[in-house]
Amino acid sequence: MKIPGLSFSWKRAVGITAAKRKFARATGIPTSRQGLERKVGSLVLGLIFGSGKKKRRR
Repeated sequence: MKIPGLSFSWKRAVGITAAKRKFARATGIPTSRQGLERKVGSLVLGLIFGSGKKKRRR
């Protein structure tokens, strides 16, 4: 029987979650599957169609 609102994560207790977060912030590479797919997908589309983020010249 579970207690409502109480959960335990062994990854968080060991420190894996914090290490992944720290790595992602330092390198700019997401560690989640969804984040990585989004980043790779945007890079590929940027190479094919152009980035769309053009710098303004003054």
